[in-house]
Amino acid sequence: MFPDRPLLLASKSPRRSQLLREAGFTFSVHGLEVDESFPADMPVEAVAAYLAERKALAGRHLIKDREIILSADSVVILDGQIFNKPDDYDEAYRMIRQLSGRQHSVITGVCLLAAEQQTTFSDRSEVFFEPLSDEEIDYYIRACQPFDKAGSYGVQEWIGLCKIRRIEGSYANVMGLPVHRVFAALQSFTTG
Repeated sequence: MFPDRPLLLASKSPRRSQLLREAGFTFSVHGLEVDESFPADMPVEAVAAYLAERKALAGRHLIKDREIILSADSVVILDGQIFNKPDDYDEAYRMIRQLSGRQHSVITGVCLLAAEQQTTFSDRSEVFFEPLSDEEIDYYIRACQPFDKAGSYGVQEWIGLCKIRRIEGSYANVMGLPVHRVFAALQSFTTG
């Protein structure tokens, strides 16, 4: 059922580790520093998978025998624009203000890489925010410090509990990893 091969998570994201742990995976964490730039003319829907593959390939040296590298990247998209991790309070505030009362997309790209095989895919979820007041945005940023999160929010935090009215697609995908897709894709790696 689970891969009988070592799984290496090429991500420093505590949320991805949490999701894998809660799903019963055994893995080790190998955070890598990777340039997260992408071609300016790349369609925004392709960016997450492109960055996930880039991270996996940067970790290729970790494959010694039967290891499988798992890398991922999530992007928040509103009106055809990617909302990355905010640099500071003001940028986080602007992003959440734009998301307030609107629907946006979260796309997470995933790459699984072994010596003999590579699989790259992405999963998309639609997220519907309730309107947020200036005071609510200020409270959220100060209380949760969402500076390491694409789009300036974490679905598992206050904003997700109190201000997301609906999600179409996977909650885990919005949190940072479409675990159901990872589980399915790993099945082709189990005996390699």
